[in-house]
Amino acid sequence: MDEKSRRVFSSKALNYFDELTKNMSYTKTAQLLGITQPALTQQIKKIEKVVGAPLFYSVGKKIYLTDAGTSLLKTTHQIFDLINGVTDQIQQESSEKTGTISIGLLSTAESMVIEDFIVEYNRINPNVIIDLNLLTRKELWDNIQNNQIDLAIMYLPDKNIKSWKIYKSKKIFSDNIMLIHGDEKLNKKKSVRYKDAIAKPWATYLETYYFAELLRERFRDALVDDPKVIARFSSPYQLLKFAQESDDVYTILPLSFCIAHQEMFKLYQTPLEPAISSDLSFVYREDKEKIPRIQEFLTEWDNFLNEMSYIDRLKSSR
Repeated sequence: MDEKSRRVFSSKALNYFDELTKNMSYTKTAQLLGITQPALTQQIKKIEKVVGAPLFYSVGKKIYLTDAGTSLLKTTHQIFDLINGVTDQIQQESSEKTGTISIGLLSTAESMVIEDFIVEYNRINPNVIIDLNLLTRKELWDNIQNNQIDLAIMYLPDKNIKSWKIYKSKKIFSDNIMLIHGDEKLNKKKSVRYKDAIAKPWATYLETYYFAELLRERFRDALVDDPKVIARFSSPYQLLKFAQESDDVYTILPLSFCIAHQEMFKLYQTPLEPAISSDLSFVYREDKEKIPRIQEFLTEWDNFLNEMSYIDRLKSSR
């Protein structure tokens, strides 16, 4: 391959190609990459010219991978894995007392205990820089796959995970879903059955959010109709505000948020029956735990919770 062809297969070009295979839309991919659609199209055409075959074909407005595109995608991921492996190997040789730990936190997860720990950890290791990024589920997986974050903090199980071969998880807290309501009769019960929880209209998370998908799945499994949704939000604060300032509107929020922000609540909080719970967890590629500063970070996290439980820390943060 000559120098010109090698330049076509730059990391940027392969990243553009990889992102396009995830979205299968030139318009959406260009928007996510922050470039124009013609620039993206031109880059793909350059790759096709070098490989000597089309990478995509279209049926109507939809595009699909050709055999050549499938082969290149497999090789692209092998290249990314090789680079990630070399990066991890280099990082494993670094000191546990210096460097940066990049953490991606699910944007809808309660962050108070994590933030408190980062303050404590900084006192112990002031030369380790902690980057905390609030991300969506898709952004978390894209970033952890491309080695842009070391640790992801998210809810499990997650059906979007196609393979756990290179990932490990460390449970933080088992979080229950609570029905937020103003019904005194329901408040006297230990739990609320799904069919009773849909008596009033709901405000809930955006359709693609983890808890929204989890609720739909559990209601479907229980053969109960979905609640009538009149508003959707991305933030638990927005959900609580809408429910409390509306008349007879239910919403759902994780127990962790309810505990940490109890002083904000004017409504009752009752668990659903059957219970709906998810494990807030650290998720990371398995080689990450061999990096000294990641090892030390997770050890200090265990020490932090041994001194006071996660729930007690949620309560104390109020």
